[in-house]
Amino acid sequence: MSAAAAPGKVTVPSLQAMKAAGEKSVCLVAWDYQMARIADRVGVEIVSVGDTVGVNLWGQPHPLEITMEEMLVVAKAVRRGVTRALLSCDFPFGPLQEGPAGAVRAAVRLVKEAGVDLVKLDGAANFPEAVEAVTRAGIPVFAQFGITPQTALKYGIAYSAASSAQVPEEMLDELVGEARRLESAGAVALNFTNSGPVVGPAVVEAVSIPVLGGFGGGPWLDGRIRMTTAALGYSADNLDREPDTYLNVARLAYDALSRCAADIRAGRQIRGGIKI
Repeated sequence: MSAAAAPGKVTVPSLQAMKAAGEKSVCLVAWDYQMARIADRVGVEIVSVGDTVGVNLWGQPHPLEITMEEMLVVAKAVRRGVTRALLSCDFPFGPLQEGPAGAVRAAVRLVKEAGVDLVKLDGAANFPEAVEAVTRAGIPVFAQFGITPQTALKYGIAYSAASSAQVPEEMLDELVGEARRLESAGAVALNFTNSGPVVGPAVVEAVSIPVLGGFGGGPWLDGRIRMTTAALGYSADNLDREPDTYLNVARLAYDALSRCAADIRAGRQIRGGIKI
């Protein structure tokens, strides 16, 4: 049985109405056209082009290496596959740190050249004036804060350890304050990374906009974010372990490619191409 697309184009107001109704929203991270099409067919609310594409797909050692030009290439591909969900794209490290003018220039490029619906600003709590400027330009902001790939060093945490961290409970008041400032600055949704089960619910209750989270999140948030590659067990590391994922695509790919190689070596016709 073929999968059917969920009805209705997602909008920012409909996303915010889900929070008011107590409904969980889903954000999947995709970096290519085919996976974007599949995620959109699933019926998720947001498809996100994450700035960790360089680390997770291209083997870069740190997400700060990714450039705006690279993000635009990926965002354009994903845009072609998304018709129903909201399309969000991360700023690479740099434009937000340059201040409001740099943030607006980057946001305008992502909207004009890649057709994104939201821009996600990592470390946005440190730059509320940039959030305000992008919002005034008419571009919705998905503001990321907490222990994030771009702010881990601020907390004294190496990027490699960020996925297993949690914001300290004694920072509850500070992080609630950051969330409220981001809402006041115009953010339409928050990505609270490594929220934890104490600070996370406090932030959710403190603001009227949706609070989603990837690693370090949980059912206490208004929704969750997950990389499609992580959900599928795509990493080659999963050849040597049994991952806590919905599939082990790495193992499936290894087995299929091994069969393909065996057919070639045996002089047999191979599958998956134009029939000869």
